[in-house]
Amino acid sequence: MPRDKSASHMKVNKAIKEEFLEKGFEAASVRSIGARAGMTSAGLYRHYADKEAMFDAMVEPLITSLKEWVEHHTRKKYEMLEEEDMEMELFGETFLDLIREVILPRRDEFKLLMEGSAGTKYENFIHDFVEENQKVFLDAIRSMKKRGYPAVDMEEGELHLLLSAYLTACFEPIVHGYSIEQIEKYLNTVHDFFMPGWRKIMGMK
Repeated sequence: MPRDKSASHMKVNKAIKEEFLEKGFEAASVRSIGARAGMTSAGLYRHYADKEAMFDAMVEPLITSLKEWVEHHTRKKYEMLEEEDMEMELFGETFLDLIREVILPRRDEFKLLMEGSAGTKYENFIHDFVEENQKVFLDAIRSMKKRGYPAVDMEEGELHLLLSAYLTACFEPIVHGYSIEQIEKYLNTVHDFFMPGWRKIMGMK
């Protein structure tokens, strides 16, 4: 009977995730992944070209979802800027919602990004994510100023520092493996601590 390639591929992916979660990218080995999957290294290479491709397959769906969420909600915020009396709605959704909607359903993949990606192109994930989003934030500050809000002029270095601190605080409960209840509690604490500062920067009461 022919092999069930779909089932085989799922088995391979399970072995890859287990290996990377346990050892990280650098210490993981194709031979060990093969042993977990019950096949030879040659058999694994029928699924993925190399170890880098295996890691990519684990984290890229999450990264794509992160970018799509940010792009969608950025467009939504700019649409709100065209409306009157939208201050409450503008900050109705934050990076905390990104965590709840995108990251928590993929906790294992996120832990790979944060703790197991040394040696890959993703090893500076937080820095790169901040770099991508600080331009969006600076554009938003300029847009608020044009609309008469007393938004705070910020240098890129200042904003980079604040976004890095904010995202690190948001991500820490997940990295440390806390329960969903604890994560929700700590995210609410982060929200209450940072949100007044973000509103002040944007020139909002």
